[in-house]
This record gives sequence, C-alpha cells and structure tokens, in this order.
Amino acid sequence: MSVECNLIISVLKLTKEAPVLTKDISIDAKLPIVTMENLLKKLQNEDLINLEGETVTAESGGRLKLAIKAASLGADVQVISHLLCWQEFEEIAAFALKNYGYTVVNNVRFKNSGRRFEIDVVGCRKPLVICIDCKHWQHAIGASSLKKIVESQIERAKALADCLPNSKVSLECTKWTGAKFFPAIISLFPSPYKYYYEVPIVPILQLQDFLNQLPVYTQSLKHFSQNFTNLRHDF
Repeated sequence: MSVECNLIISVLKLTKEAPVLTKDISIDAKLPIVTMENLLKKLQNEDLINLEGETVTAESGGRLKLAIKAASLGADVQVISHLLCWQEFEEIAAFALKNYGYTVVNNVRFKNSGRRFEIDVVGCRKPLVICIDCKHWQHAIGASSLKKIVESQIERAKALADCLPNSKVSLECTKWTGAKFFPAIISLFPSPYKYYYEVPIVPILQLQDFLNQLPVYTQSLKHFSQNFTNLRHDF
C-alpha cells in the first residue's frame, strides 16, 4: 500500500467524528512530519480535505472522495467501508439530488397493505420520483444477492406509489396530479452491473451524471406510474 493511501486511511479513521490534529495523523500513519504535510497539502489542493494550521477537517463529500481515492490506490474496500458513517453516504446522495432541483426526504417510512417499508432517500422533481436504496457494500456482490436487493427496492418503490397520497407521508409529489416512481440502487463502489431488471445501479460519484441523463432514459427504466387525482390512502 502506498504512502499516500496509508495517509488517507488515517485521515478517514481520525476524522470520522471530528476534526483532527496533523500530529495525530502523523502518528497514526507512521509518517515523518514533512512527508505528511506535503501529502495533506496535496489532498487539500484536490479539495478532499480542509487544512487550517495544524487542524484537518473532512466533510462528508470529501470523505467519500477520499474513500474512492484510497480504493483506487489499492486499499482494501472492506477496511474503507468501515471508516465511513452510513449517514455520510445518504447525505451525499441527498445533496446530489438537491443540486438537480429535487426536493429530498431521507428515511421515508410508510405502510402499505399491512406491511411497513422504508426507503433511504426519496427525491421528487416533477414528474419524477427517485426511490434510492444506498448500499454500503464492503465486498464484491454476486448476481444472486444483487437480484434480491433490486427486487426488494422495486417492491418498495411500487408500495410507495400505491400508498400515495397519504396524509402521514409528506412528499412533494403528492401535490402533483401524477408521478413516475423509479427504484434505484446507489453504491459506494462500482458494481459489475450498470442495470439489473431495468433498475440502475449507480456508483455514488456517478450519481450527478445519472441524474443529468435520467430524463432521456425514463421510458427504458423500471418505473411505476401513479395518478393522484381523487386518490386517498391512510395507514
């Protein structure tokens, strides 16, 4: 593992909950001060960290990019995944949606046909509703496991479409006359599959490109159309 990769892992580990002092990074990464300082400046120039005096801060977006960079340098994906908070993953997905004009709600809980469901992130931008399942995979995922994940997300997206409008589920789309609900899987690292059962499998750093192209490909993706006119549902 390269010196830079080793430093990035230390930064991820030590900034998980709060800013960290450069001397602590030097100790954890077992690097000379000068080497560490040069690498930290390099990371700052790449907008991956904030270096102010002897304090290093890494925001959620920067930490995700640090994780991707570490993986590209040969770090073990399972090790990297353990250094990221689950909330960071959902936050960056929500941030990307907001940048494209979506109204976003995290952890949408609802009930349909007597069953309880939860969707990690729901983004609404008329007439599209994207139902995202954030997968914090720590190892390569096989086709059989991916099949179950995709089928479950398809079921959640359909259940959400079927239960709306609902006074107990506050989503922007319920103000529309109708909407199209798209299940999607967002992963930390690339999957061997770009689509599975017409459901997109999108690496988190490619999410903005996906959102940019989505309006062109809506008809070819799995989705559920719902007309809200005169519909009323309750728990």
